[in-house]
Formats: sequence, C-alpha cells, structure tokens
Amino acid sequence: MNWINLEHLLRPLDAPRQVTQAPELDHARLCQQALQLAGGLRQRGVSRLAVHLDDAAQLAVALLGAWRAGVQVLLPADLQPATRERWNAEVDLWLSDQPGDLMPSDLPGPALPAGDLDLEQCRISLCTSGSSGEPKRIDKQLRQLANEVTALERLWGSTLGDAWIIGSVATQHIYGLLFRVLWPLCAGRGFERRQLPFPEDLQRASREHPSFAWVASPALLKRMGDNLDWPALRQVRQVFSSGGELPALAAERLQQCLGQWPTEILGSSETGGIAWRQGEALWQPFADVHLSQDEHGALRIASSYLPAGHVEQSADAAEFAENGRFRLLGRLDRIVKLEEKRISLPMLEQALCSHPWVAEARLGMIEEGRAYLGAVLVPTPAGLHALRNQGRRALVEALRTHLAGHCETLALPRRWRLLRQLPLNTQGKLPQATLQRLLLAQRNMAPEVLERRREGEELHLRLAVPLDLACFPGHFPQTPVLPGVVQIDWAIALASDLLQVERRFAGMEVLKFQQLVRPGDELALALRLDHERGKLYFAFTCAGQPCSSGRILLEAACA
Repeated sequence: MNWINLEHLLRPLDAPRQVTQAPELDHARLCQQALQLAGGLRQRGVSRLAVHLDDAAQLAVALLGAWRAGVQVLLPADLQPATRERWNAEVDLWLSDQPGDLMPSDLPGPALPAGDLDLEQCRISLCTSGSSGEPKRIDKQLRQLANEVTALERLWGSTLGDAWIIGSVATQHIYGLLFRVLWPLCAGRGFERRQLPFPEDLQRASREHPSFAWVASPALLKRMGDNLDWPALRQVRQVFSSGGELPALAAERLQQCLGQWPTEILGSSETGGIAWRQGEALWQPFADVHLSQDEHGALRIASSYLPAGHVEQSADAAEFAENGRFRLLGRLDRIVKLEEKRISLPMLEQALCSHPWVAEARLGMIEEGRAYLGAVLVPTPAGLHALRNQGRRALVEALRTHLAGHCETLALPRRWRLLRQLPLNTQGKLPQATLQRLLLAQRNMAPEVLERRREGEELHLRLAVPLDLACFPGHFPQTPVLPGVVQIDWAIALASDLLQVERRFAGMEVLKFQQLVRPGDELALALRLDHERGKLYFAFTCAGQPCSSGRILLEAACA
C-alpha cells in the first residue's frame, strides 16, 4: 500500500485513490471538500468546533478541514441535551447530522491552499462515555494520533493488504477514530461510511468486497450466530475487537467459524492503545508502549501516544510474566466496603465467570438500609439449560455455593438478575448507572421486543422471553414455563398499534396451547385485527413450531 503520513494527507496525489463509496468519494475530492471547509471556518472566525457525524467520510472532511484552518476539534460522545449543555461554552459551532446543526457542506468558503498539518498545533479533544462516573475531556495533539496509526500499520499492514474496512463501532471515540478513519486514510484502504451495529449488516457489507476487515466491539461479536454465511465470511483478513474484554467462549467460536482468532485491543481514550492479544490470556504491549506498576500493582503507561514525558496512572491491576506480557486482574477502583471489609468486585466477577453456567457477570452494591451486593449475569448455554430444567432457585444456590469458595459470606450477592445479554452501550461498556438500574428494578412481566413490522391490519413481531420474568418462580419453580394467560396478555398489549379505539377483553375463541414456552426462547408473534367483528387473531411460534393461537374478543371500553 502507498502510505501517507497523517500530517501529509492534504497533499495532492499523483494517482486516483478511493476513500469510500455510496456515494463514491476519492482522495482528491475529500481534500477539496476539506480545504473548502477550512476556508469557510476561517472566514467565519471559528476557532473551536464540536463535531458529531455518523458518516466516517464526512468526519474525515471535518477533521482535515478544521486542522488545516487551525481550529481545535471536540468530539462529544453523543448529542444528548445534557452533553450539548456541558460543552456549549467551550465551542463556537456544532457540526452534526442533527436537525438545526450544520454539515461540512453548509460551510463553503474560498479553499485554502493544500499544506501539511502541524503535528504539534493541531488538536483534538475526545470525551469519555462516563461509564464509570463523570464524562471527561481528553486533549490530544495530532502527533499522538500519527504515532499510533503508524504503529498499527507497522504491526498489521501486511496482513490487511487492500482490505476494505468495515466497522460496527462509532468514530467519536479513539478506537473507531483510529481504526475506521485515520488509519485507512493513511494506508489507502477504502472504508465503510456508516457504523454497522448488527451482524447481518456486517455480513451484507462484507459480501461487496473480495477483501475486508472488521473493526468491531465485543457486544457485536458475541451476537454473531449460526444464521450467518460463515464460509463466505472466512475471507475476512482480520477481526479487531475493543471496548471491553471479549469472552473466551465468543473468541473460541469466532476462531472455529473464521479460522482465525480475533485481535483484541486494550486501550482507552486517555492512553490510546496499550496492548493486544490473539487467543491468549496474556496481553502483549505495543512496541511503543512502556509499562510499569505502582505500589498497588496498577499499570502505569508511558508511550508516544501520550504527551511527551507524561506517565498515565491506571486503575487496572496486572500481573507480569517473564516475557513482558501481562494478565489483567481487574480494576482497583471497583473495591467496595461491606461492614468495614474490602471487597473486590472484579475478583468476584471473575470467580463467577469461572463457573460453567456463567458467561458474563457484573456486580454492584445496593444500599437499602444495610448495604449488600447484587449480581447481573448472562448464563452460558449450560446455565440456560440448568435454569430451564432446575429452576431459578437451584441455579442461584449453585452459584452462591461456588462463590462461597472465593469470598466471605457477607460478600455473596443477595439479589440476582438474569439477562440474555448485557445492555452494553455503543462503546461496549456497561455504565454504572445502567447497572444500578438493573439491580434496583423489580422483575416484571414484559417481553423483550426484538423486531416489529406492520403490514396493513397485521403486525409481526419477534420477541425474546426474558430469563427473569416474575411469573417463572411460581409457574413452575423447577421447570419455568410461560403461562398461557401471560401469552394472551402480551398479544393484547402488543396489538395496541392496531387498535383504533380503546378496547377491553371480552372473551376467547378456539384457544390452543401446543408447545411449552421457556426462558430464553425466541418467539414470532403474528397479530391480525378484524375491526368489524372485534376479534384479535394471534399466533405464537418458536423455531417455526406453533406454541399457541386463538381469537381474543374485544369490545369498546366504557367511557
């Protein structure tokens, strides 16, 4: 590949170079748009710019244009009102896809001449997602980003070759910014404009290219199921994963399906890349990264991706092997006190995940009078089998017994929440506020709606049966089954989109229950409303097999 240093990206090229497609954009046109934007920003006296663009090519235009004009760029984590209020006083203008904001094409000006970017003066500010507290702003020089993309190409450029870069992660954060935008631009690899958060979208985009690579998150890679065309996807050059630890089971499955281990990247907005691994427990530090430990065993990071002379202190405890590789032991800032005893939540989570029934676990403290721990966990297939055939109580007691070998009695979780998957954010993290909501929420009776499609007077839904429905312990304790009355209630509640006026239940006709519905099942629900007769037809199926069906009689509700 014809490498261009990051600071030289606005130089004219001798030959055409594709950047992206749909719509098509080449390097020359990208530079032209960036230089026109630079002129527009300078004409308007803009010196501080907030940028949030879903289109990776438009983000590239905005960054190069702003840097050429000497404008400092802020990449906010999102466009929520609270986020905008937080940063409004620190920027002159917002560029975003949101109505009311401007796009790069809305700021044309006399194009500035092509020129090299100043590695010291060009600045960008990244914002953390606030998953473990208050969001932070991290300021970086262009030199830090240039050093990192150069190191990535040195390590994996020959493996990637001319691979088309397809990503499931946002470009607002350091991982997506480097791997989906800046690295491909410098290397001359085409990239997908949009973030593709679903496995089916990733597969569809991959089929359009003879050579491709994925920039993904653990959240997406864990969801890649048997419905994909795995033989075709084995053409992938490399699978990158970052934003959180990829569970070993998911990594092993990808290795079996793709014939290669995913490449996990350890890093943060503050530090940039720290280390990587492929199918191993130990992490390999990047060549430009120098690691040490403080007196508590937490990693200290020095690298060319940080300001010169700066050493970043992390809260990640680590254990080093003789060859310089290391194992992560959990975060030291997730230590809580119960009755004056220090409890390491990461240690307990690791202990839980060592049980064959647990795929993922997160622990948090609940303060309702006396403080105690709660656990949110995702079972493995074996754990789901135990839940369905032994019941919730047996599963929880087995996990408490297992955990008792790793901690004192007071540290055993007293509240348990079972989920099909963790509700991770776009950065593959479970924010502390979300964890607390999960732990404090009461178990309810609602289904998880995965897909909804209306066709005239018919509604087609894809549902997941939650693992922790409030009705399961009583129906039945050792073999949880979804009650028929709950299925009918779901049909009525989900048919609200079809009802033109408020109606109430008046009876049933031809009711059939043909197959048991269990925790974790995925259901298809077909609803059809006969307005004239006041009848709602419903049919639940699971894996193509009928579960229940009937007609629900509805009458107008009294005024």
